[in-house]
Amino acid sequence: MSRLENDTFLRALARQPVDYTPVWMMRQAGRYLPEYRETRARAGSFLDLCKNTDLACEVTLQPLARYPLDAAILFSDILTVPDAMGLGLYFAEGEGPRFERPLREEWEIRNLSAPDPNVELRYVMDAVSEIRRALNGSVPLIGFAGSPWTLACYMVEGRSSSDYRQIKTMAYARPDLMHHILSVAADAVVAYLNAQIEAGAQAVMVFDSWGGVLSEAAYREFSLAYLERVVAGLTREREGRRVPSIVFTKGGGLWLESIAAIGSDGVGLDWTMDIGRARALVGDRVALQGNLDPNVLFAPPEVVAREACRVLDAFGPHPGHVFNLGHGISQFTPPESVDALVETVHRHSRRLHAAS
Repeated sequence: MSRLENDTFLRALARQPVDYTPVWMMRQAGRYLPEYRETRARAGSFLDLCKNTDLACEVTLQPLARYPLDAAILFSDILTVPDAMGLGLYFAEGEGPRFERPLREEWEIRNLSAPDPNVELRYVMDAVSEIRRALNGSVPLIGFAGSPWTLACYMVEGRSSSDYRQIKTMAYARPDLMHHILSVAADAVVAYLNAQIEAGAQAVMVFDSWGGVLSEAAYREFSLAYLERVVAGLTREREGRRVPSIVFTKGGGLWLESIAAIGSDGVGLDWTMDIGRARALVGDRVALQGNLDPNVLFAPPEVVAREACRVLDAFGPHPGHVFNLGHGISQFTPPESVDALVETVHRHSRRLHAAS
């Protein structure tokens, strides 16, 4: 087993006793940090930054140089997978990601195939290996991918959407085509995450960012079933240690018990659900990750501390909590707010666990 100085994050996901609640943040390596913006400018473009091993490693480590976070997460993007499928990913200034060739024609969908992660996505695996070496056993490294449904949303819509008209029309009118896309995407995600684990990722997370736009029946058919398929296909052990998985459906609180039953080690919560109530629903079946509203970080430090304590108190001094935001940190967040957050989580949770 490889040496790991701080394994609190992994022990929390295994629902083992810990001295304090571990904390990391979705998008913790990102635009709220001035050092990230400087590196991004040197890279030339967001995609160039993702594809440059040294710079991807640099920005992954930047938040850990500032804050005593309990995990690092690979700097990349969920859309690298459909980009490797030949859909032509690009980023329009001020408009986010777009694809040059969204999937609309049946022949395009039938011709879709999963990329080889060690060929078309070799740059991601190289980054994982480099980051793992640079961390030198300080904290675990999290790899990640988008969920099949979320990837399909971008692949069919061609960009982010306000109504998901294209993909929902396909799901209801041509479910055969929809399931073909999702099946290929699921195979791609499994291969991609397993390649990250092979390269050195010590935990993996699946981001189902758009699962919450579906009805319950459609969620179960087009998102949850494929999340379960992904989790079932993951490498479970590497280097003598379990490799835990986390699934996160934004807007998925209504289906929490069903999500907790698919076999992942942890379930991420957005900020709309009380984490104490969530724990009462799932018991000790899974660890829970979350779930402070990211906009709390725009408030004064004492408010950040109060709201962080509220989340910790709601979960209680039980095993199985990884503190996080309920979604990604905003690019406009003052970096000093993160100081207040991390310090509060570590200090207050130590009191909770010591008193239990």
